[in-house]
Amino acid sequence: MAVDLSFYKSYISQEIRAEGRAEGRAEGETRRAAEDVLAVLDARGIHVPEEARARITGCADPEALRRWLRRAATATTADEIFTDE
Repeated sequence: MAVDLSFYKSYISQEIRAEGRAEGRAEGETRRAAEDVLAVLDARGIHVPEEARARITGCADPEALRRWLRRAATATTADEIFTDE
């Protein structure tokens, strides 16, 4: 006979779950931001080389992704979004 412990909510388990949710949200936000950069470049008909695509999708810095998104709106090549970096 199994004992139902679903009612048990320790402080530590709640903290671990909250941290996991926060990390998941942050990862989701950066993934979405990278997709946005690529979508803008695609909509503008700008070819994105595999190296640039890997750099964009591998980036975990939300500030860099926001900066690249702004630059993607006016860049003539994918590499231009990385200017000054």
